[in-house]
Amino acid sequence: MELVLGEEKQEIEKRDFDLVIIGAGAAGLSAAVYATRAGLSNIVIDGSTAGGLTLEAPLVENYLGFTEIIGAELAKEFLDHARNYTKILDNTQVIKIKKESGNYLLETKKGEFRAKAILFATGTKHKHLGIPGEHEYFGKGVSYCSTCDGWLFKNKKVLVIGGGNSGAIAAISMKKIVSDLKIFEFMPKYMCEDAYVKQIQSMDIDYKRNVQVIEIKGEGKLVKTVRYKDRTTGQEFEENFDGVFVYVGLAPQSELAKQIGVEVTERGFIKIDRSCRTNVERVYAAGDVAGSFAQIVVAASDGAIAADSCYRDLYLK
Repeated sequence: MELVLGEEKQEIEKRDFDLVIIGAGAAGLSAAVYATRAGLSNIVIDGSTAGGLTLEAPLVENYLGFTEIIGAELAKEFLDHARNYTKILDNTQVIKIKKESGNYLLETKKGEFRAKAILFATGTKHKHLGIPGEHEYFGKGVSYCSTCDGWLFKNKKVLVIGGGNSGAIAAISMKKIVSDLKIFEFMPKYMCEDAYVKQIQSMDIDYKRNVQVIEIKGEGKLVKTVRYKDRTTGQEFEENFDGVFVYVGLAPQSELAKQIGVEVTERGFIKIDRSCRTNVERVYAAGDVAGSFAQIVVAASDGAIAADSCYRDLYLK
């Protein structure tokens, strides 16, 4: 099922807010609902399509209230709910943030916005393998989103690189679409939850462990083969694949926060306290970018906490 989550078309009249929320995933949208209900004027700005990584989830089975739901459908529920409270600008990149007269000035391609406070709910982005052929064949057989591209490989042979939860879910969702499917996992054990291990085994999905992918090869236009080695024996192999889906982890999108002095961890996640405050006054972070347990329900919770902290800092101190 394909759901089109289009960009807001309303004219932007208001430019000054109590809170600007950067990121329209579960954390940012939850924050917008709670902020508005607390009486904070706010706007949500996202550099890409609103909905966050929830959009890419083939199936969500652990969000309370939904036994199972397609990620894009859940994201639409979030967006429809949040739009009752605030304005959401997607495909609008925040280019620069600076402090001015005690407020924050945000520069975007759609003009400048001023805020008393900022919430970073910018989430994470897919990590890359950094191997030969990965960049060259992106969009030519290499993908980072089974929801987006899985159907392109109907009745073809597909490899999922990375056997954590995301890779396992991607493989399970594509099993009935493709003709042949394998998972290559770098570690010597199953890296996904036991519930997914059982599904993988019951669906007879080949989950190879202790495997390192070395190179993705093709004939210029399309992926043809993958070169890999057994990390136990060191023996190398080459196998034909039509498509390669990469799920080797996520990296925080914290570059913008670092511009204004927000502290991050060694891995780049924004440091926050239990109330989602950063080290910078009236700057907050919520969800995956803050290194939270990478689950939709946790991101939504973080967003609510951050909005409450902002309200307390602006109007109860």
